[in-house]
Amino acid sequence: MKNKVVLITGAKGGLGTHVTERFLAAGASVAGVSLHIAQSDYPDPTFAAFPADFSQSTSVNSVVQAVVKRFGKLDILVHVLGGFAGGKSVAETDDATWRQMQDMNLTAAFYTLRATLPYLRKSGSGRVIAIGSLTAEEPHSGLGAYVTFKSALSVLVRTVALENRDSGVTANVILPGTMDTPANRKMMSSADFSKWLPPGDVASLVLWLAGEAAGHITGAAIPIAGTES
Repeated sequence: MKNKVVLITGAKGGLGTHVTERFLAAGASVAGVSLHIAQSDYPDPTFAAFPADFSQSTSVNSVVQAVVKRFGKLDILVHVLGGFAGGKSVAETDDATWRQMQDMNLTAAFYTLRATLPYLRKSGSGRVIAIGSLTAEEPHSGLGAYVTFKSALSVLVRTVALENRDSGVTANVILPGTMDTPANRKMMSSADFSKWLPPGDVASLVLWLAGEAAGHITGAAIPIAGTES
């Protein structure tokens, strides 16, 4: 990752922290975005913090331009940003939950892809890696809003892969099962955490997809799960 510039959305979170640390350790220059993130979160001279709300197109555009101005280019987008809400049937889902899941799991990705693709195309070997969900593979009762927009995210990323083959850009989406994060432990405190997916394993896959060895892989939706099944 030497001389590579990486934009990571959701850089301060259960998975985002692992991804950010992995790219910094590999020698990349990293621009990290989260609603609440500070330079002190990653005390590394090659890291730059950009606190922003990426459900707003103006915020996305401003951050992407600031990243390119600071680092001179953009080579890799890792879109970790997302959110979860569930437990209600479609008939019981309120407008606020529907909009929240749409904004966090699809709209933010659309705004980010639209703003970054011109720069990723200039890179000559741009990479897009998005984090979806294994639930996007099929419907789940009680998760209608979440699964709908995670499924749409997968289609969006694979469409980007088709539209940008000519420029050397690859675009793939990773579909993790339940990850062993602090938030998931709090939400499902009675579960067997040992069967969950270590977020470091997902971060390793992200890093590999961003490298030269994965240059021939694009348009893939890659499942990765723990042993809960």
